[in-house]
Amino acid sequence: MSEPEILPAEPTQIRAGLPAEATAIVRAYQQASKADSTIRAYTSDARVFQDWCARYGFRSLPATPESVSGFLVHEAEAGRAASTIGRRLAAIKYGHKLAKAVDPTDDEDVRATMKGIRRRIGTAPNQKAAATVDVLQMLLARTPNTLTGKRDRALLALGFAGAFRRSELMALDVADLVEHPEGLRVRIRKSKTDQEGAGTEIAIPHGRFVRPVALVQEWLAAAGISEGPVFRPVSRYGVMRRLDARGEPPRLTTRAVGDIIKHYTSAAGLDASTFGPHSLRAGYITTAAERGADLARIMDQSRHRDPRTVVGYIRRANAFKDHSGSGFL
Repeated sequence: MSEPEILPAEPTQIRAGLPAEATAIVRAYQQASKADSTIRAYTSDARVFQDWCARYGFRSLPATPESVSGFLVHEAEAGRAASTIGRRLAAIKYGHKLAKAVDPTDDEDVRATMKGIRRRIGTAPNQKAAATVDVLQMLLARTPNTLTGKRDRALLALGFAGAFRRSELMALDVADLVEHPEGLRVRIRKSKTDQEGAGTEIAIPHGRFVRPVALVQEWLAAAGISEGPVFRPVSRYGVMRRLDARGEPPRLTTRAVGDIIKHYTSAAGLDASTFGPHSLRAGYITTAAERGADLARIMDQSRHRDPRTVVGYIRRANAFKDHSGSGFL
């Protein structure tokens, strides 16, 4: 009996690309390499560029160096800050990178245009005022003794004491707060300088003046919160929302932080336009510098990686202390 003929296996068809579902998953992981706030900003900036291209008859992807330069100049003439224009340029670059298209932002003409914009309109940041401990006390004094007021007191006090970024503050869960005889140990699971989520822990002392730990505990007890998000929406009728559309406890938005700060600075008779979400963080660093705290200890709390940033706060805080001209001016 003859051996059966073994036919060669049919060659496997090689795909030119991934299936649509796999491509979408890969794209999601690629986007996860950037912070959520960065992705939102890039999406908004890309839409602005697309609308401008559509208005003037240019193609937005792939874009030409000429169209990108024209867009940048248009934004400068419209009064945009150099930092905003720079971010929009980065969004265009990122979009072309994801699409594996030739990057028009690498062109020398585009780089020269951006350099000229920075020189003409300047790159100094429009810094918000620091909510130092004196300012914070004024804000806390304006909070009503309601559920909303208790939440806002806790948010302002903890945001200041931890030198929190608003994204860090709003991401806190009850499980991240661990009681300690001297205060709270607060776990920050992810932050601007820790995108991989290695996490870090900071200490919040009980305190004698701001009393951040007591105010947080008062809010959690009044709201009946024992797990999930620490800061949650409260209606105008003083009722805390228990579940969102997905059936999960809702989290206060990062935008709400700025609204709360502006509300109480205005109530305190301050110029609310000069304060923002960063004011609490800046206020802690500035106050610590004024009180002579060590640079390394300030950085432990603020989680800055570059000491030059903190040194800038210290210089502003101590601008008049031991001034070189104080003896003869």
